[in-house]
Parts: sequence; structure tokens; C-alpha cells
Amino acid sequence: MNRINRKMQEDKKLLSIYFTAGYPSLNDTVKIIQDLEASGIDMIEIGLPFSDPLADGPTIQNSSTAALKNGMTTNLLFEQLKDIRKSVSIPLILMGYFNPMLQYGVEAFCKKCAEIGIDGLIMPDLPLDVYQDEYEAIFKKYDLKNIFLITPQTSDNRIQQIDTASDAFIYMVSSASVTGSKSGFGTEQTTYFNRIGAMNLKNPQIVGFGINNAETFQQATAHAKGAIIGSAFIKHLTEKGPEAIPEFVRTIRA
Repeated sequence: MNRINRKMQEDKKLLSIYFTAGYPSLNDTVKIIQDLEASGIDMIEIGLPFSDPLADGPTIQNSSTAALKNGMTTNLLFEQLKDIRKSVSIPLILMGYFNPMLQYGVEAFCKKCAEIGIDGLIMPDLPLDVYQDEYEAIFKKYDLKNIFLITPQTSDNRIQQIDTASDAFIYMVSSASVTGSKSGFGTEQTTYFNRIGAMNLKNPQIVGFGINNAETFQQATAHAKGAIIGSAFIKHLTEKGPEAIPEFVRTIRA
């Protein structure tokens, strides 16, 4: 069974962390992953930096720009992660944009992910129909879960289509905005969370965007299986460095 599926079966609320590979320093990637697992994180999204990130706000954009300037590339990330499964057992997901994957070669990219122990991919700009028509068989060949995003504006019909096409979890974006642009949840988000809950989807949902502390983590996980923190963690890395990872995790799970 894929590690993501196993993790979703655990009787707990899951905390997933996103960070940008190659940031703050080029060779921080593996140590950050190891320290996150040691601090009790359930799942990690490793961001492949890209020059035109459609869904990312300034904090993650800036970390991507810095990582690219540091010299991070797809090939280098795969090289950094080649032995990651000797020290890390939790699910690892690569999050990025489709252009670098296409440039690398979709099957070659998936094959390399499988070789190093990546469990899933999040490609926000890979449309559902294109995935199903052209790439689904390749993902399944290498046991890679493709994680789709939904927003408050996604129609019920589209959500049902995504649920049918998914076999891991659904990334439930809390608002129609970029990462790091909102803090906390209002009436719109609560209505959205309740709407999705009432749909009885077969896949669990993990909430992302707008989660930055213990309060917002608890609000999000009251309605979902777990939550993802990205921008707040990147800010913490920027201000305090990777050595302060345990401190950050304690503030979320206080």
C-alpha cells in the first residue's frame, strides 16, 4: 500500500508541511525532511522551485527564487533525495508545476520519483482531463498518487469528478487566493468546509492555504483529515533557520 494511503488510515489529525527544496541553502533539503519527521510531522510536501508559480504567494515565490539562485534543479533534487528512504519513512510528495516535469519527460520523472521513494505529486496546473487522457496510466504504473486541488468556487460536479479520479486525498484550498495571503477562517470558509463534508467524498480532505498557527490548524482539522502549512513554515525558516524546526512544530501542535 502507498504510504499516503496508510497515513490516511491513522486515527489522528494529520499535519503536513510544505517547504521549498534548496532553501534557505542549497543543501538543506534532506536535513529539513529528517528534522520534520523527527519533530512529529505526518507528511511532507517538497516544493520543486519554478520561475512562474501560479498558486504561490510572495513568501513561497521568494523562497523559489532564492532556491533557483542557489542552483536548485530537478536533477539536483533527485540526486539529493536518492537515499532519503534510508532515514525517512513518512509520506513524501513533490509539489511543483507541470513544465519542469514535461521538460524532464513525464515517464522519466515518474520513474525517478518511484526509485527514490516519492509517494505522490501535486501539479496545480495539470488539468484533470489532460491527466486522465495522457498521464494517468504512467502515474499508476509507478504507484504515484496525483493530488488534485479544489477551492470554494469548484462546482459539486467537478469535485465529484476529482473524487472519482483520486486515490489518496483531496487538497482542499481554503480560499480562492494564493498561498500566504490570508490568515484564519471566516463564514465563507466554514460554509465551504461544511459543504464538502456533506458530500461524503470517498477521499479524505487535507486543508491548505491560511493555516499558520495552532488555532487555524484546529479550525481546519475540525472539518478535514488534516492540514498543510507552507508559507508560515517558510517564514520561520527564513527568520530562525532549519535548526528551529522543532520549535515551529510545537507551536502548531501546542
